[in-house]
Amino acid sequence: MYHGIINVYKEAGYTSHDVVAKLRGICRQKKIGHTGTLDPDAVGVLPVCLGNATKLCGMLTDQKKEYIATLHLGIRTDTQDGSGKILEEREVSASPSEVRDVILSFQGDSMQVPPMYSALKVNGKKLYELAREGREVERGARPITIYELEILEEAHPEYVIRVKCSKGTYIRTLCNDIGEKLGCGGIMAKLVRSKVGEFEVETARTLDKLQSLSDQGRFSEAVIPVEKMFETYPALTVRESAFKAIQNGNQLKRSDFTKETAEILDGQKIRVYSHQSIFYGVYRYDKKRELFSPVKMFFS
Repeated sequence: MYHGIINVYKEAGYTSHDVVAKLRGICRQKKIGHTGTLDPDAVGVLPVCLGNATKLCGMLTDQKKEYIATLHLGIRTDTQDGSGKILEEREVSASPSEVRDVILSFQGDSMQVPPMYSALKVNGKKLYELAREGREVERGARPITIYELEILEEAHPEYVIRVKCSKGTYIRTLCNDIGEKLGCGGIMAKLVRSKVGEFEVETARTLDKLQSLSDQGRFSEAVIPVEKMFETYPALTVRESAFKAIQNGNQLKRSDFTKETAEILDGQKIRVYSHQSIFYGVYRYDKKRELFSPVKMFFS
């Protein structure tokens, strides 16, 4: 069984679920999970976790994300993107300078109302299922943060923007809200997810490439070890006498490690390895109790 993360390039036409289903066949294992949905028409980075790395799914979902989106002004659709039914077309009276000012005004913290065509659930039912039934329900606005917002290309009334944002940000809704603020409407015409955390689109592999690697017996080349996700944490190795403690996910004392731990600060997280140099998990130091407690264990 493989344990680690694959940086998948999701192509248009696939759902995130489709990608996972196909990967199960490619790597011949069932324990796989993706790290957040990407619209079927969108392309780009979709980190997929294998084996013990599925414990990372929630953490990777929370990572900052970067998108390259094409905003088309003067149109409103029921899905807020180009795949939906056109509800209205308006003349774009705003000048390119006014459009630029409005786009850049969305940088920072704000509240965003999730779109009806989304996988969020209300009373156990996904919003897009309700939308397809012709029903619209009230959605509460949620806090989001747009850390960076840059205009890459201008071909009025179309603008290509780069957005670096927090989890839970809908780029379709951002495009819609920009259009509403300009009074002409707007949709997301194209979307590329260019980055999730440290995973970049330039190093992502398509399903065809992953299938080719599997056929050649080289699939492991695409699997990023779990410990790479924590490489900024200090690494400590336990003595052989403490091996059973990490096997059972127990707390560890300073004396359980092979080197001095005085430099470890209160609350600091560390990578813990066995005496055989195998990564077991992440621990956090409690200075008051002088104990290291497990945060997440990966080896089994």
